[in-house]
Amino acid sequence: MDSIRNLIKKSTDFLTRKGVKSPRRVAEELLAFILNKKRIDLYFCYDAPIEPEEKKAFREVIIRKGAKEPLAYIIGSVEFLGLDIKTTPAVLIPRNETEILADLIVKNISSQSLCVWDVCTGTGCLGLAVKKHCPSCKVSLSDISAAALSVAKRNADANQLDVEFLNGDLLHPFKGRKADIIISNPPYIKEEKYEYLEDEVRLYEPKIALVGGLSFYHRLENDLAAFLNKSAQVFMEIGYNNGPEIQEIFSSNTWKNQTLLQDWSGKDRFFMVEYNQIK
Repeated sequence: MDSIRNLIKKSTDFLTRKGVKSPRRVAEELLAFILNKKRIDLYFCYDAPIEPEEKKAFREVIIRKGAKEPLAYIIGSVEFLGLDIKTTPAVLIPRNETEILADLIVKNISSQSLCVWDVCTGTGCLGLAVKKHCPSCKVSLSDISAAALSVAKRNADANQLDVEFLNGDLLHPFKGRKADIIISNPPYIKEEKYEYLEDEVRLYEPKIALVGGLSFYHRLENDLAAFLNKSAQVFMEIGYNNGPEIQEIFSSNTWKNQTLLQDWSGKDRFFMVEYNQIK
């Protein structure tokens, strides 16, 4: 009967041959998932035997990972700012960097009771993080994908958060309404860059949630003012090399306090701007 130690070694070798990044860590994460343990717990029972059923289940997920399927889809969830966020191939997997944006928004809101919209919500991670940490806010989540909204609803239920869901393209579902804060992590990868994405992203994550270039930012800049209360703020995630272009898009006197913020790698990743209501 194989031990935890032997299975990790064999699976690490297999994932290495398949070109999977951080193969040992991934093998440990998957084995911990199958055994319903924390990864750190494996180190205290390295020589423990593995039951045949457990070995079979582990082999199946290792094969999936060897085919470059994202870990978050195999395990089915990720942790995001204290939330358990379910993930399926219908939604983009929340990135660790996006937690920076969520944390920034939460700190900006503090204890205020504001109307917050999460546009292009996907899993709902951003809007749900706001609702969890700022419960007095009225939060609405919208997406053009009904399948994505279904996942967001599951996440709201799983985390016991009361938010509104709207199905539609960008700001269309909010016609006749206004917000204090709008959050958006729209599709921003340019079409010509799509084929160069890593296999884990290109082969598995929904293209509709990835590719859009600058078009969504142009549309937002054109439409946002009609949906914003006085001094409203807009927070967006952007492509790491699109900072100057986003600043140019939001350069009119409709906007003030334009700010680029960096991720942990020091790359431009977030843009925030305030509505400058002139009339």
